Amino acid sequence: MASIYDFTAETIDGAPAPLGDYRDKVILIVNTASQCGFTRQYAGLEALYRKFRDRGLVVLGFPCNQFGAQEPGDADEIKAFCSLTYDVDFPMMRKIDVNGPGAHPLYAWLKKEKRGVLGAEGVKWNFTKFLVDRSGKVAGRFAPTVEPKALEGAIERLL
Repeated sequence: MASIYDFTAETIDGAPAPLGDYRDKVILIVNTASQCGFTRQYAGLEALYRKFRDRGLVVLGFPCNQFGAQEPGDADEIKAFCSLTYDVDFPMMRKIDVNGPGAHPLYAWLKKEKRGVLGAEGVKWNFTKFLVDRSGKVAGRFAPTVEPKALEGAIERLL
């Protein structure tokens, strides 16, 4: 597959979410978890979304329970947590695996397109961020420790 637009995800409500719907947008893709030390980054992700969405940014949250079982909830629980705790308005997707044989095809592609430190492919923890440009190519990969606010410059350059 040549670009992100060739993939389909599923919304947290179970509806198909073809990533082609985000053509010509800058996309920030994040594997999320509700019980992680980085969970507070939901607030920063939402702030980025609100600041830049009118200029073409979309943030996509992909809950994942592969790291310390820190996302044990079902779709309704995750949705309620994000809404009530962080007032999340950006699109949340169905819980997926990001590593291993059951990894969502989107994440298999993202990891090949932009490897991590020392060429590592696997996602190391919750809140790893992939930034995709308007042409559907992966422009950056950011560790969980990188706060969303620190991505503003990279996002501005792509907008």
